[in-house]
Amino acid sequence: MNRKPLFKLQQSVPQILLAMSASAALLGSLCVNAAEQDTKAEENIEQISVIGSRRLGRTVEDSAVPIDIIGADALKNSGFTETNALLSSLLPSFNFPQASLTDGSDHVRPAQLRGLAPDHTLVLVNGKRRHSNALINLNGSTGRGSSSVDLNAIPANAIDRIEVLRDGAAAQYGSDAIAGVINIVLKSASSGGSVAAIYGANVTEMDGVPQLKSVSEGSDGNLAFTEGGNRSLTDGQTLTLQGNMGFELGENGFLNISTEYRDRHSTNRSDYDQRENYARLEDGSLDPRELTVNRYNHNFGNGDVEDFSVFYNSALQLTNDAELYSFGSYSKREGEGGGFYRRASDSRNIEEIYPDGFLPVITSDINDFSLALGVKGFVSEWNYDVSAVYGQDAFEFGVTNSLNTSYGPSSQTSFDAGTLTYDQLTLNVDFSREVDVSFLESSVNVAVGAEYRREGYQIDAGEEASYAQGTFGPGGEVTDPVDGPFGAAGAQVFPGFTPESEGDNSRHNVSFYIDLETYLTDDWNIAVAARYEDYSDFGDTLNGKIATRYSLTEDLAIRASASTGFRAPSLQQQYFTSVATVFVDGEPTETGTFAPGSDVAKALGSPGLDAEEATNYGVGFTWSTDFNFSLSVDYYQILIDDRIVLSNNLSGAAIADLLQGTGANQGRFFLNAIDSKTRGVDVVASYNVATDGYGDIAFNLGYNYGKNEVTNIIDPPAELQGAGFDQDNLFSGTELRRFEVSTPRNKYNLSATWTNDDIRTTLRTTRYGETQDPSSTAELNEVLKPKWITDLDVAYSLTENVSLSVGANNIFDVYPDATRENVDDLTTFSRLFAYSSFSPYGFNGRYVYGKIEMKF
Repeated sequence: MNRKPLFKLQQSVPQILLAMSASAALLGSLCVNAAEQDTKAEENIEQISVIGSRRLGRTVEDSAVPIDIIGADALKNSGFTETNALLSSLLPSFNFPQASLTDGSDHVRPAQLRGLAPDHTLVLVNGKRRHSNALINLNGSTGRGSSSVDLNAIPANAIDRIEVLRDGAAAQYGSDAIAGVINIVLKSASSGGSVAAIYGANVTEMDGVPQLKSVSEGSDGNLAFTEGGNRSLTDGQTLTLQGNMGFELGENGFLNISTEYRDRHSTNRSDYDQRENYARLEDGSLDPRELTVNRYNHNFGNGDVEDFSVFYNSALQLTNDAELYSFGSYSKREGEGGGFYRRASDSRNIEEIYPDGFLPVITSDINDFSLALGVKGFVSEWNYDVSAVYGQDAFEFGVTNSLNTSYGPSSQTSFDAGTLTYDQLTLNVDFSREVDVSFLESSVNVAVGAEYRREGYQIDAGEEASYAQGTFGPGGEVTDPVDGPFGAAGAQVFPGFTPESEGDNSRHNVSFYIDLETYLTDDWNIAVAARYEDYSDFGDTLNGKIATRYSLTEDLAIRASASTGFRAPSLQQQYFTSVATVFVDGEPTETGTFAPGSDVAKALGSPGLDAEEATNYGVGFTWSTDFNFSLSVDYYQILIDDRIVLSNNLSGAAIADLLQGTGANQGRFFLNAIDSKTRGVDVVASYNVATDGYGDIAFNLGYNYGKNEVTNIIDPPAELQGAGFDQDNLFSGTELRRFEVSTPRNKYNLSATWTNDDIRTTLRTTRYGETQDPSSTAELNEVLKPKWITDLDVAYSLTENVSLSVGANNIFDVYPDATRENVDDLTTFSRLFAYSSFSPYGFNGRYVYGKIEMKF
């Protein structure tokens, strides 16, 4: 990524903020009315939910299932600019660890709801299904083996509110809605707007990780290191520019446009490297360069990222009974993420190219596009909505600062490693109306509809040098051009996709649903839904749901739900194919990820993929009082059969025989391998206090307790029986424990927002419960103790339409326990990577920021 223009832009931040302040002051008198109208509109709409019920005008308070609504104010009263990070700070059941050194997952980080996989949550935009990203997470991060929607591609300033349905809803919305549904509602103002600039950086001290002060040669002829106090850093400088504008379309229409540009520099939380970088001299002594080489040679933390996104939302009243609407987006993200450092003496290095070794870098160029068009209105007593939504995500991999060892000293150092592309077309027809039934207290809301969805997934190979094997030996040495030994094939850190991995696959499905809701009495509401779906690749499924709410008093109500659900295997899981070089005990080993329906996977025992099946239960109560206090408590249990997971790397003589001719000598594939049970409790409470002369205070509390359990693991396929494999080889105990303990068992979110005249202060603190980072070696297991993370945001209105904010995320600079103090067997790499990637609040430390916003 070319960084020069970005540095110039960041150096101009003070001038940018000053110019915005001056412009805002001049426009202030013109903007008061528009700002007040926007605030009133927001207050009126926040209690109406699009999801959870198909009855028009359903409020959150009346819902039979738990729904959270996060308004635009809550989203902006924070230094977070990534939507996933915002949700994690606001929702106790949402988990967003920020892993590093996980290849493409460094660039599109997955998140979880209720401890389930990222692809168990359905994401909607304006009530319409959002396409997923093309990447599939294959490394040791949260959500391994899943593909999910990239919420971070949706800028926070485009969002009017976020609705989170914490209940199974596959019978209502289709595949993926097992953990719940997240609906992003875009801004719809027809006038006014805002611009904002946010600038911040990590100003931090790495807890438990000392600064390397000096390197010398010890009396024994080996390296000796002198350490100081905790390492202090300022990095991760981030500039975010946001803009939003509303326009009138005709007499009864609007166009609202939001843009965001973000430039985030990398952070590095690696420890120093104690290994010898260079080969010893002929007399056995240290190379003198050992005393001056950079010992912080890995990049463990956030990578460099540059984002640009634009969203629009629009509607135009065609007649009194018909409205044309459209919304869409385009986003582009370029990122860089480091791999494992190759020392100068490493057989994967060529010293003629990198005399001091090299840190290979994986680059991403992600282009994401979406367009929705529809008509909704009223005809013959029916409300109707007819829509078409198309979305596409393309993830182009590159490798820089690298080489192909087997190409020798003439190897190139940058590579095109190939592209993954996913696209989705969804057509919907929905109808609803109220039907009077004589023996019921109220009318029955009847909703029926149909959906057609076509998905495509394509893998394009990288350039030949990114995957091919040349005729040079390890270290780029000249070797026998026929018998070798040959150096590692392909680009170091990420070999490109081979022609054998290429594919262009698609599928389609058709679904029909019916949804009925009514009041059996004045106090008793009940809703039932059923949905039938038929997929072209694995068959059909029928799911149902029942939900009910009973008001015991005007303030107190109980609610319950039960449903069945499913998740169709993603095209990424069905067709991703790659053969890459993995080093095992210092030897290059070709590892293949094979499509479950391929001949190779079938030879390994793959039965192909089927849908996951789920059963959801929920029961709880809500309590709302006249003194501005509300409380909801909900228990849930989610049973999932035939969960799709990625097998272990299968290797050995028997496996090598099965893989002959594939270019790989060990392999893995996706399969329906486990059953699981998830149980938990969600608690949400709020209390608003209006003081006499001291402003207003809004208190919020959220709590989640969740427990994941793997209840069954399939036996190894018959093809592997007798080949030395057992359950632990097919789906390892490490992966099992990651399912069960790699997310916090409990989480508290506490916040208070005080507003007094021109000052608004938001204090938020989150307690993350115990989390574990399991390993196949017991001595390397990490138990991450509970920690409190506190954020503070203070905003001051300079004029009627200009505000200045300052604050800090993780203001007390809390880190997870350092790995060097948290494992019994400290290896080179567990020491180098100073903190666990499974930390639910990351490991970048304190982030300090300032923001200026102008409304007009």
